[in-house]
Amino acid sequence: MPRHTRRDFMKVITSYLLGLIGGLGIAGVVRFLAYESEPRRQTEFDLGQASDFPKNMPTRRDEIPALLIMNSSGFIALSLICTHLGCTVKDAPEGFVCPCHGTLYDNEGSVLRGPAAEPLRRLRTEVTPEGRLILYTE
Repeated sequence: MPRHTRRDFMKVITSYLLGLIGGLGIAGVVRFLAYESEPRRQTEFDLGQASDFPKNMPTRRDEIPALLIMNSSGFIALSLICTHLGCTVKDAPEGFVCPCHGTLYDNEGSVLRGPAAEPLRRLRTEVTPEGRLILYTE
């Protein structure tokens, strides 16, 4: 029966530890190379038939978040993201209010009371030849 020495034991432990460290290092490199800073946001939304939107009635789309109004000249779309720090504004009697810092916007998106200095952003809309309403957030 072969006799094992302390040196043999240390060689085996060292080999296992080096293999473990190497494996963890390779896993770290693979994870680093596969990293995405943030998932891509959807920037184009098919909102259905344009004719389904009531005239002069605001339609809030919280999943985007945006507000759409169809008037006699077409569609108006407002982003419901506060221009101060990016919070989603809530409905208020005067228009919209930011729950984070209290910016008040009128129904057209103009600032009535800060701290935001810029109005709510207008979003681009398009009606396809098939009559579908497309909203673009960028």
